[in-house]
Amino acid sequence: MTQIINKGEVQETPSKKLTIKTANNIDQAQLELKAITDRTSGIIQNKAIKVVDDILKSVSERGDEALKEYTSRFDGFLAEKFQVPSDLILKAWEETPKELQSSLLLAKKRIEKFHSLQVPKNITYTGLHGETLGRRWSPVEKAGIYIPGGRAAYPSTVLMNAIPAYVAGVNQTIMVSPANSQGDLNQTVLAAAHITGINKVFRVGGAQAIGALAIGTQSIPKVDVITGPGNIYVTLAKKKVYGKVGIDSLAGPSEILIIADQSAKLEHVASDMLAQSEHDPLASAILITTNKKLAEKLPAEIERQLINHPRFDICQESISKWGLIVLCDNLENCAKLSNSFAPEHLELLVEDPKELSKSIKNAGAIFMGPWSPEAIGDYLGGPNHTLPTSGTARFAGALGVETFMKNTSIIDFSREAFNENKNAVVHLANSEGLHSHAESIRIRDSKYY
Repeated sequence: MTQIINKGEVQETPSKKLTIKTANNIDQAQLELKAITDRTSGIIQNKAIKVVDDILKSVSERGDEALKEYTSRFDGFLAEKFQVPSDLILKAWEETPKELQSSLLLAKKRIEKFHSLQVPKNITYTGLHGETLGRRWSPVEKAGIYIPGGRAAYPSTVLMNAIPAYVAGVNQTIMVSPANSQGDLNQTVLAAAHITGINKVFRVGGAQAIGALAIGTQSIPKVDVITGPGNIYVTLAKKKVYGKVGIDSLAGPSEILIIADQSAKLEHVASDMLAQSEHDPLASAILITTNKKLAEKLPAEIERQLINHPRFDICQESISKWGLIVLCDNLENCAKLSNSFAPEHLELLVEDPKELSKSIKNAGAIFMGPWSPEAIGDYLGGPNHTLPTSGTARFAGALGVETFMKNTSIIDFSREAFNENKNAVVHLANSEGLHSHAESIRIRDSKYY
C-alpha cells in the first residue's frame, strides 16, 4: 500500500500538525505527483503568454525604448544606460569580503574542473574506399546568460552558466539581470561576473531581457544561445524565441524529491525540503519513504524549523501547496514513483544509495547519502545546477559545455568511394521520387571525366 501523508497546510503555530492525506495505491500517488508537475500550466500560463507576446513584439519594434519602459514599469527605476560599467564590476569584486571571495573562487575551480571534462571530442575516420568522415565541434560566437533577481540573489547561477560557456570557448558572454528599484545589481552577482570573465553586464530582466538577447537592440547585442532560469515570463519568452536562438531548457519551478528509509535523520529531511521550498512559492518538496515514523513526524519538524525562518511566507506557501509525503512498502515502489515524477533534484537518504541509484532512470541530479545534500550541488559540487524540471528529466539533462557548442559533419569522398557507392544513392533517390538527387550522381559518372 502507498499512503500520501501530506499535502496540507503549514500553520504558524508549531503545535498544529499538517493535515494527512492518504491514497490506496501507487496510481493515486502518481496523480498527486502529476498535479505538482503541471502546477504552472493552464490559466496562469495562458495569461502570461499574452503578456510575453506583447513584450517581445514591442522590443522587436522599439528596441531600447521598450526596454526603458518595461524596466520602469516592472523594476521601478528609470534606466538611461543599461550596461554596468566595467569599473563597477571590478569594484564589486574588490569589496567582496575575503571569505566570500575564497568561497567563490573555490566554487569556480570545482565547477570549471568538472566542466572541462565535458568538452566533446572531434571524430574522424577513413572508410574502406578512401572517404573521410568526421564530426567537428565549435563554440557559438555569443552567449547570453539570464540571472534571476527578485526574491534572492544568485551568484551561483552566474558561475554555473558562465563557466561552461568559457570552457566551450565562447568568444563573448553577455549577462542580463533585473536590478532593484535603485537600479543596482547585487554586488556578489557582479563579483561572480568578474571572476568568470563575462564581457558585458546589463541591468535588464524579465521577458524583455530575453527579447533583447534574441533580437538585439541598440545597446544589447543579439546572441546565439540563451541560458539561465527565470520566472514564468522568462521561460515563456525563451520558448517563443527558440529558433531565432538556441536555449538551454524551459525551466519550471524548482523541485526536490527525497527517498528515505529508516537510516534517514528527521532533521536532515526537513531541512533539505525547506532548502528547496525557500526558493519560490511554486517550489516543490516531496518525501517518498518506507519509514512510517519519519512520515508521521516530519510535518511537526518542518513547522519547528520554520519558526523565525527569514523566508517563512515563501516556505509556508510552497510546502502547503506543493509539499507531499508518500509512504511506500518498499524502496522499489519509491524508485518507481520517483522515475514517474522525474525530479530535478533527487536525494537518496538510504542505507545503500549506490544500490538504489541503479533503479533510478529519470533525474536531473542524484545526491547520494547524508553527506551530499542538494545545497552542495547548488554551489560547488562541480556538476551544473541548471537542471531539467517539471518531468523533463525523462529526456533532458543538465546544462553543460555542449549547450554552448554545435557540431558540423565532415564528408569527404574520394573518386573511388563515389564510384563504389553511386548506384546505391541513385536507387535510393529514385525510390523517393527525387529526380535531381539521382541526376547529381549520374552527372558525375566516370564517363564524363
